[in-house]
Amino acid sequence: MNDLRHLQPGAELATALLLTEVQVRVRRDGSELLRLKLADRTATVDAIVLDRVDEARDACQAGTVVFVCGTYDADERFGTRVVVTSVRPAAEHEYERHELVDGPARPVGALEADLRELESTIQNPYLRQLLADLLGAETDTWAWFREAPAAKRYHQAYRHGLLEHSLTVAQAVSAISATFSGIDRDVAVTGALVHDIGKLDTYEIVGDVIDMTDRGRLYGEIPLGYYRIRRATEMIDGFPEALAQALAHIVLSHHGSLEHGSPVVPCTREATLVHMADNLGARMGSFDRLQKSLPAGQEWSAFDKGLGAGAFFPTAAPLADRRRAA
Repeated sequence: MNDLRHLQPGAELATALLLTEVQVRVRRDGSELLRLKLADRTATVDAIVLDRVDEARDACQAGTVVFVCGTYDADERFGTRVVVTSVRPAAEHEYERHELVDGPARPVGALEADLRELESTIQNPYLRQLLADLLGAETDTWAWFREAPAAKRYHQAYRHGLLEHSLTVAQAVSAISATFSGIDRDVAVTGALVHDIGKLDTYEIVGDVIDMTDRGRLYGEIPLGYYRIRRATEMIDGFPEALAQALAHIVLSHHGSLEHGSPVVPCTREATLVHMADNLGARMGSFDRLQKSLPAGQEWSAFDKGLGAGAFFPTAAPLADRRRAA
């Protein structure tokens, strides 16, 4: 087996995989079974442990790498899944981490360099100070911003995903801001760089598994982001209230509508531009995610909630293959 994306029904597995989810279920006869989600860089598959459950449970800790033996089964009732015959913690020599964990297409150092270059184009001194305070190379905020995921599931749901997503949104905003009149580019680009800063408090990575924090569940990423931006602007002497208001509005409105989680809709040119670029970046990230997990030779993905449809990839090599070729 090369990777999970190429699995065919009936295939035998004996390989190390990332265990991302564990659920204990009780059968009708009172005995237990385990439902698992197993992943490598190319795909995630469902799995089930029906026998020797007590032994398997000790080995199954979400966020760890396990060595799995079993069969990839296609069942009319339950769909495709791995029927596990044995599972144990994997030894370090049995896997390469980069083969199991997804990540940006470009090295994180290149992403950081591009962000620093974009920051250097900001002319407003208050916005430059704000970015230095929040994303300066020596700040605690930057250390986690550089590592944090952009989501748990739909787009850039991996280490460095927040950096990748925020950068691409800000680059798009920077490029488009010259096309339309009346846009304050400094405000729009700064707002794009920090629009998702609430995700620093929303997500955590345990092992290599992304989960939501208590604060993320209780407050949501937009209120958390607003609090961070408001606090940061208040800490800078003389920071203009109108400028702080413009940035706060971008953070609060970047989801675009109340039904999508924003308490207000975009009411300024800058907020509208950031929302549109953010939505585009998230949707393009969803296409990347779907293409990476697309079985070889298949052009249509299954229905995807993030896109509201299946995605079509005509005659294109799967993204994971193109990355390996590069």
